[in-house]
Amino acid sequence: MTKRYAIILAAGQGTRMKSKLYKVLHPVLGRPMVQHVMGHIQSIHVDEIVTIVGHGSDKVMEHIGNDSQYVMQEEQLGTGHAVMQAEKLLGNKEGTTIVVCGDTPLIRKETFQNLLDYHEKEGAKATILTSRAPDPTGYGRVIRNDANEVERIVEHKDATEQELQVDEINTGTYCFDNKSLFDALEHISNDNAQGEYYLPDVIEILKKDAGKISAYMTPDFDETLGINNRVALAQAEKILKERINHTHMLNGVTIIDPENTYIQPDVQIEQDVVIHPGSIIKGASIIKSNAEIGPHSEITDCTVGEHTVITQSVAKNSIIGEHVQIGPFAHIRPEASIDDEVKIGNFVEVKKTQIGKNSKVSHLSYIGDANIGKHVNIGCGTITVNYDGQNKYQTTIEDGAFVGCNSNLVAPVIIGENSFVAAGSTITDDIPKDALSIARARQTNKSDYVKKIKTRKKD
Repeated sequence: MTKRYAIILAAGQGTRMKSKLYKVLHPVLGRPMVQHVMGHIQSIHVDEIVTIVGHGSDKVMEHIGNDSQYVMQEEQLGTGHAVMQAEKLLGNKEGTTIVVCGDTPLIRKETFQNLLDYHEKEGAKATILTSRAPDPTGYGRVIRNDANEVERIVEHKDATEQELQVDEINTGTYCFDNKSLFDALEHISNDNAQGEYYLPDVIEILKKDAGKISAYMTPDFDETLGINNRVALAQAEKILKERINHTHMLNGVTIIDPENTYIQPDVQIEQDVVIHPGSIIKGASIIKSNAEIGPHSEITDCTVGEHTVITQSVAKNSIIGEHVQIGPFAHIRPEASIDDEVKIGNFVEVKKTQIGKNSKVSHLSYIGDANIGKHVNIGCGTITVNYDGQNKYQTTIEDGAFVGCNSNLVAPVIIGENSFVAAGSTITDDIPKDALSIARARQTNKSDYVKKIKTRKKD
């Protein structure tokens, strides 16, 4: 079986992005664009991956990690020069090499696979991934002869008026016979408008050596978008968002307003989930069947159980059970674990807390660093006072306890099973099982006190 290799070009500085962040690290739908490319290349099972790095190399290598070998391009002298840097790792090897740009995150893994398969089926020395551009301005043109064979690629700045009329464009992605690629790179020149070594010049060199040149055309021009500025970055976000939402809807998810729903690539959503407008679902979130998200909810790295409803709320890095109601305007912070049939109401914040089945925190409460049992009722305005300025402490509320409104539970403290906390109490000591705890000053009424104050003011 033919060995397959990949070269990812990720050395360009990206000055048109006008950013301190290295270009290929700009996120598209929450993931750096080069990681989209890397993920798709990995999915087609190549034998070796070499990434050409330059500006910001440390950060690029940090994001990609051990999934690739790396070669530094010290000077930015063009795409041909960039590929030359991989010669020490790949130059003498037999097989097929796919060359892709790190700023093309929209090319599907299926397109990469089809390109490789087509190249090897054709027995070509080089195969170009092409597309037809509605406006080919700025793109290299694929020039064919009278027999419709590919002759060469000409860059926009070097094209004649006749060549500029061609709408078949070079996407910057290629397959090569590996040894032929590196042999041809020895003969390319920088005698052009940019003074750079163009990788497309290899096509003409191979053609002159009687090598077969083929082209695989993708019908979806959008997937070939290269990102060079913030406008293209926004376009890529929109295209990928639409693609992901479309896939979820075909899989049985109801997205009421796809244009205003943002779902990142690694999110898993089961059938019959309903997602309302303005919702954002990120990270490795899993949304189970018949759940309902939104409107205007943000879910990050959470598991959300079946039939759970999260309305106008934020949840992050937490596990949320089945038949749970959250919101509106609740904040589920990291490391919360919310069991089935729990209610978290409006303006409730939960952090690093376990809440047992059938418990309720209905409104206006902060519950942090707590362990709450089953069938517990937390009255509005309740606060677990978990922080003394230096350390965090835990509050434990056992099964069946009832905490009255406007209570302060000063941790560490245990509220016993089936106990009652009177409204307005500040609890500093443990409460035994089945006890009523009242921790507030006795009310004193002073008759006619207001009249006396008013008389003093007149005097």
